[in-house]
Amino acid sequence: MDLGEFIDAVDKTVELRLNEFIAPVVWRRGGNLFEMAVAVVLSQNTSDRNAFKAYDQLKRRLGEITPEAVLQLSEDELAELIKPAGMYRIRARNIRALADAFIRHKVTPEKLREVGPVEARKFLLSLPGVGEKTADVILVNLGLPAFPVDTHIRRIAKRWGIVGNYGEISRRFMEAVPPEKYLEVHLKLIQFGRDICTARAPKCHICPIGSKCPSYTRR
Repeated sequence: MDLGEFIDAVDKTVELRLNEFIAPVVWRRGGNLFEMAVAVVLSQNTSDRNAFKAYDQLKRRLGEITPEAVLQLSEDELAELIKPAGMYRIRARNIRALADAFIRHKVTPEKLREVGPVEARKFLLSLPGVGEKTADVILVNLGLPAFPVDTHIRRIAKRWGIVGNYGEISRRFMEAVPPEKYLEVHLKLIQFGRDICTARAPKCHICPIGSKCPSYTRR
């Protein structure tokens, strides 16, 4: 089996639980671009469950999460609201800086789509608190071509024999997946990593790839 076949096996067997992923939930509920960006920042280096708790507290306090509304909060109050996500003081500073940048640059989904994925990604990476994965999560949820690589996908890639830096792993998956399925497959791989190809004691005996995986372990 090659990478495409591995991905196809996961795609066909994993039933996506979309409500567990904060970025697509916020975006599909009608959240604005800044609101989705904040949700993604809240999910950095923590679980979506914790990010949801922090996001919900902020949402209840502000109603619509906009750059202007965030800047009305003191850094201390913002930090207290997003505490469930952890690293809350750093996140509060980053979110306030992000709010300021959104206002200064008048960032909109239309603007990002208009400049195209390459320039949109460069711009997002120039914003406070936005790294490669965060930029790619924003882009792919906007329908632009990107394949975010989180810790689960990096682990799965390594077990499948794919090594390299973030960009190299992302490119390999982009080459193996149709662009219209980038978001769906990205989410399914994360769920696969959470449920089956776990960091400890992977459930190889119920994996759809099974013994064809280079890292298969008979248990």
